[in-house]
Amino acid sequence: MATGGRILFHLMNHLGDRRCSEVFAGFQAGGTRGARLEAGERSIRIFGQDVTANAEIVSLPGVSAHADASQIIDWLKTAQRAPQHVYITHGEHDAADAPRRRIQQELGWRASVPMMGDRVDALS
Repeated sequence: MATGGRILFHLMNHLGDRRCSEVFAGFQAGGTRGARLEAGERSIRIFGQDVTANAEIVSLPGVSAHADASQIIDWLKTAQRAPQHVYITHGEHDAADAPRRRIQQELGWRASVPMMGDRVDALS
């Protein structure tokens, strides 16, 4: 999503080069540099500098480095005992709600998708 880390240095050095391609794999959350570049913005701010996007922007939305819902459910099934509660905190709310429902239906565990600003007190 190009919001932090080494990718910012890569973009600073290559985004302006017409000979380069910037490939965004997977979902790019709204408002992120990745989403804005995919939407056609030709200039983004990195480290306080405006960087012109001359490179080809390529989107591969079907590719992801994350496990899919079935892989996560399979991994959760390996737990020696059920957790008190599972919080899904990755992804847009509607997308995160699908694995929450599966966790509740298939595993019978309590699960929720907290909203921005929600507070969860540690359980003892």
